[in-house]
Amino acid sequence: MAPERDRFDRAARPLAPVPDRLDPAARPLVDLLSAGFPDLGGAVTDAAEARRLLAARPASKAEPPGVGSVEDRTVPGPAGAPGIPVRVYLPDRPAPYPTVVFFHGGGFSVCGLDSHDGTVRRICRGAGAAVVSVDYRLAPEAPYPAAVEDAYAAVRWVAEHIKEVGGDPGALIVAGDSSGGALAAVTARLARDTGGPDIALQVLLYPVLDAAQDTDSYRRNASGYFLTAAHMRWFWQQYLGPEGPRSPSARHPDVSPLRAADLSGLPPAHVLTAGCDPLCDEGREYAAALRAAGVEVREQHFPAMFHGFLGFTGIPADSRTAMAAMTGAIAAVGDSGRKNSGDLGGAAG
Repeated sequence: MAPERDRFDRAARPLAPVPDRLDPAARPLVDLLSAGFPDLGGAVTDAAEARRLLAARPASKAEPPGVGSVEDRTVPGPAGAPGIPVRVYLPDRPAPYPTVVFFHGGGFSVCGLDSHDGTVRRICRGAGAAVVSVDYRLAPEAPYPAAVEDAYAAVRWVAEHIKEVGGDPGALIVAGDSSGGALAAVTARLARDTGGPDIALQVLLYPVLDAAQDTDSYRRNASGYFLTAAHMRWFWQQYLGPEGPRSPSARHPDVSPLRAADLSGLPPAHVLTAGCDPLCDEGREYAAALRAAGVEVREQHFPAMFHGFLGFTGIPADSRTAMAAMTGAIAAVGDSGRKNSGDLGGAAG
């Protein structure tokens, strides 16, 4: 095995060209997304410029999924930090219901409440759950550990005020996609280690779990599938500073949850991975590590899908399958007698 230092120093290098492994139904969408996405780390190096370019993209003309109500508000941030904007989505059904604290993706440096509004609405509607979407501080203006501190502060606030949103106090869930998946995994561990709150389920959607960038999936999926290895290098530099994955902070479990020394006693997990995603292997490794530590895990793996596919439930069909399974897992947390049940025990896909 290579020395630990070497593991972080190795850059992800693409393998020789191989046949396209992406679902043919998804290829036009991936090409369209790639063409409209900023060249992060190449022509675009400034995070503010990246956000401006993303905000300037044409808005979807599709009607957003309906929910019971939506409210923007601000909750207290960590000590000495500003308040945290959140968006509270309530389902159109009687309380109580599960309550999801959701952290958006975007490499800790782009995206926000609006970029993930459609996904959060589908979670709220499909699971019949309240969802509190968290607009944590972004890097590089607020580098690590600002996002972690905001995420945990938001979870604690929601737990303390859960009845205000009609939530079931025994059905608090943390969820996130990509870098938001990292924040969900970290807050679940912080809640275990620092006196709560009790988390009933962690939902990790193609999560960022290791800063090393040295897995086979990083090399296999370095380019051609929307999210690239070059994007991820740029994201890590925004979050951790110019050293990126070589920063001493990269090994900390609050940055790389896969490196936590003890995963036992964590809440059950629903882990989603995509085969055409640089992050695929670290997600699958984390699911395996959780199981080895005695944590109940339901893993869904879609070999022919790309990073971010869950946000496109019209195409391909795997998106609808993944969304239905994820919202079903959330809904089950609120069902009497089914919390933390065997529904989370297997592997799928």
